[in-house]
Amino acid sequence: MPVLRQLPRWAWFGAGVLALIAGLVNAAGYLGFRHQSISNMTGNTSLLGIALGRGDAGEALHWALTIAAFVLGAMLSGMIVQQSTLQLGRRYGIALLLESALLFAAVPLLDAADSLGLYLASAAVGLQNGMVSAYSGMLIRTTHVTGIFTDLGIYLGHLLRGLPVDMLRLRVCVLVAACFMLGSAIGAVLFGRMQDHSLLVPATLTGVCGLIYAVYRYFASATPDTGGG
Repeated sequence: MPVLRQLPRWAWFGAGVLALIAGLVNAAGYLGFRHQSISNMTGNTSLLGIALGRGDAGEALHWALTIAAFVLGAMLSGMIVQQSTLQLGRRYGIALLLESALLFAAVPLLDAADSLGLYLASAAVGLQNGMVSAYSGMLIRTTHVTGIFTDLGIYLGHLLRGLPVDMLRLRVCVLVAACFMLGSAIGAVLFGRMQDHSLLVPATLTGVCGLIYAVYRYFASATPDTGGG
């Protein structure tokens, strides 16, 4: 297994912060009125299948809309960022601000136990997951950890067999999993105090990250070869 290049410092920071935000959002979904995951489309797809098997049209429609919202968010990311390679200069600021707007819009709807809030939140995490895609051939996902734990198991198995392991990939897996879990823990504390308004915290964090990036891009735009966009 070849060893990858060093991941830039900004990419480490971004992956950690976005995984933390995703953990915060997912915690609000699990603890909210429907007790559902916002970012785990594997489980939501199973629930769609179960609803179809039971002939429950209302539940099936809900899960279908949840999945469709996630896909719509990823589609928006593809339209905005336009590249699958993680690189400074892509339109990440716009994507982050849109994610923030979706999360802010979801709060009053979730507070009113309206499922539309869940769909908006699903679109937000779909947008985030599509935005953070790959660096030097290494997939980076920040809104779910099934693949990350699979990779961890594979790398640990390789280590036990004395096989070469890409330590950069291993460290990224640990970072994202730890930050996602930390975000979920913080989200549980916040939900206990703020209920559905706890989603205002990741909405604000995402917006701040988007604004910081937009300011950076503004001042860096005079410098040639910053990656475009």
